[in-house]
Amino acid sequence: MTTSSAAPTTSASATAGAPTAEALQSVLVKLSDPAVPTAEKTKLIVDGEKRTANIDQMNKALAGYGTLTYGVADITTQGTSASAQVTITSPHGTSPAIPLTWENVGGTWKLSDLSGCALLGFAQAPCLPA
Repeated sequence: MTTSSAAPTTSASATAGAPTAEALQSVLVKLSDPAVPTAEKTKLIVDGEKRTANIDQMNKALAGYGTLTYGVADITTQGTSASAQVTITSPHGTSPAIPLTWENVGGTWKLSDLSGCALLGFAQAPCLPA
């Protein structure tokens, strides 16, 4: 089972629609859970249906891999876009913080395609140039 750990949320523009660290983490946790079907994961990434093959490949790579946890910090929101610094802890250690971006689509925070491709690349399922 994949779990997450929360870091305090900060926002450059504290708006009512600004996401919490937990909301952004939940996208990452669900995306990296090999038990979640690909069809559900495509809904977590902007235009995720074009990443179906990559997500299938990631699910295979993550099966039996172990627990991943996420730290989400320094959230900034601008309009319908949110960015944060994310650390990933795997059985091999913790990564340096990387910037990831989410977009609010119809009231739901989804990982941007670029950030989704970055995570898929870490899971040995890189996106091909469009």
